[in-house]
Amino acid sequence: MFKFITHRPLWANILAAIAIALIIFFIFIFSLNWLTHHNQAMSVPYVQGKNFEEAKSALEKAGFEVVVQDSLYIDTAKPLSVLKQVPEAEELVKVNRTVYLTINRAVPPDVEMPNLIGYSYRSAEMALKNANLRVGDTTFRPDFAKNAVLEQRYNGHIIRPGDKVRMGSTIALVLGDGVGDRQFPVPVLIGLTYCEAKTLAEAQGITIGSVIPKEDVTDTCNAYIYWQRPERFDEDKKFRYIRSGQMIDIRLQKDKPEADTSIVPPADGE
Repeated sequence: MFKFITHRPLWANILAAIAIALIIFFIFIFSLNWLTHHNQAMSVPYVQGKNFEEAKSALEKAGFEVVVQDSLYIDTAKPLSVLKQVPEAEELVKVNRTVYLTINRAVPPDVEMPNLIGYSYRSAEMALKNANLRVGDTTFRPDFAKNAVLEQRYNGHIIRPGDKVRMGSTIALVLGDGVGDRQFPVPVLIGLTYCEAKTLAEAQGITIGSVIPKEDVTDTCNAYIYWQRPERFDEDKKFRYIRSGQMIDIRLQKDKPEADTSIVPPADGE
């Protein structure tokens, strides 16, 4: 079987092997142009914004393969439109190269509704943006927590934290207007220390407004209130009323003031 090799001298076989190897090498080298499409470069068409089918058709006609690399959802883009292409448009690449596309989803994914109750409006707006949701209509209702979120609503109904909602949906917020809906007589703060009055006011949802101490006051917390506005009674000795969220201005002095007749309740029948 191997007589054609063994009947020749060794050097002849070596030369024959070298010749065969050179022939194979040169065939490979000269075929690289065909295998790698040397000098056959084309400009990648611009397909961003086009429908996926249109983009795929244009790229395949230009000699490129198409692979969907990723899908995102952007509510301002058309469904199934191309958001990104790699290589980018107008790049010169060899034919038969793959172009990777990122397309916009046809249906938005679901996201979890965050808990916005108690958030300020700005914080709620940021939380919705981070969850890929939008702020819708805002309405107000009486509550001393000004601009705090009291309710979160979707399509007119209260939506609970953790409920699923479509990405990009609009969430309506109900905010406090800073004034409670419960009226009650103005409390008497005269004769109390600043810290005592602050505790009393906060318990009723009232805010201490401007605080003006006399020059000799060094300990504000233990200084006494000798003046307040609004006062307990008006000029006709009738109760003045206040709501949660409203403010009372006060003035402080070092010593406890004497009893003020203006804060004594009117007698029955007056």
